[in-house]
Amino acid sequence: MIKRTVEISTGPTYLSIKDDQLVLTREREVVATIPCEDIGVVIVDHPAVTYTHALLTTLARFGAVLIVCGQDHHPAALVYPIEGNALHTERLRLQVESTRPCGKRIWRQLVQAKIHAQAKIISPNDPAHRKLLALARSVRSGDPSNVEAHAAKVYWKALFAEDAILGSASDRSASPLTKGGPLGGRFHRDPEGPPPNNLLNYGYMALRAAVARAICTAGLHPSIGFHHRNRYNAFCLADDLVEPLRPLVDARVRDLVARGKTEVDREAKESLLGVLTETVVTAAESGPLMVGLSRMMASLVRVLEGGERKLEIPVSCN
Repeated sequence: MIKRTVEISTGPTYLSIKDDQLVLTREREVVATIPCEDIGVVIVDHPAVTYTHALLTTLARFGAVLIVCGQDHHPAALVYPIEGNALHTERLRLQVESTRPCGKRIWRQLVQAKIHAQAKIISPNDPAHRKLLALARSVRSGDPSNVEAHAAKVYWKALFAEDAILGSASDRSASPLTKGGPLGGRFHRDPEGPPPNNLLNYGYMALRAAVARAICTAGLHPSIGFHHRNRYNAFCLADDLVEPLRPLVDARVRDLVARGKTEVDREAKESLLGVLTETVVTAAESGPLMVGLSRMMASLVRVLEGGERKLEIPVSCN
């Protein structure tokens, strides 16, 4: 079943639980009820939202993730279930005891998949497309040469180049490039930088939460990664596995910019959250990304167990 993403940002709301359903109340009137078993992610992006304790525990019981955003619309907290699978202890042991060569092999596959996904949304007529494919072929186990970073320089320059933006615009007069807008064909990826970094931040936030949820549901722990190992990062594994999926967000952000959208408004949020239900192919099976993530985590478990060597990674159908 496709899990729903619930985003709350339009006004003061009281969130509570009744009969295992999420109840949204505004001005003492119930405006919506949603079965918790249908929910995958809840995003709260308004300072006047209040919660009951039962809400938090019930969402965790059904495997849902709660994201709390700050005034800058960036995630300030992420609440996820500690135990989402009966085999949690066994899966945790697999992660802890996984060998370094296994982790390096997985990271190589993730980097290659990421670069291939980046190339897929760059025009085949653009020299950057061919360069990205060549870089993907050069990735070695563990990516010791940091090909990922070299590919990023090529990719960002091409993704938001003037021709790429105008090529995505149905109405060229709406593009900020044709108005001398904020991009001007020169983009630098910086989470604290000017638009469309804000759009990328929001999309990545939702994607990271969905990955973290899938990790927990599979009985894995999101903090034990293969490449990301920051001692202060509780989501190292999520940050590893989200890498090849980022271009799904990038493509939508480019389309938003082409339509003159550079702010995180209601329309932008709707488009970016739509990534979670975008159709992808995972091991020759198509379906929504949220389902593809579950297949990806099941594949990761098989790799850690030694039954398989290749990780199944969702690929966009678009």
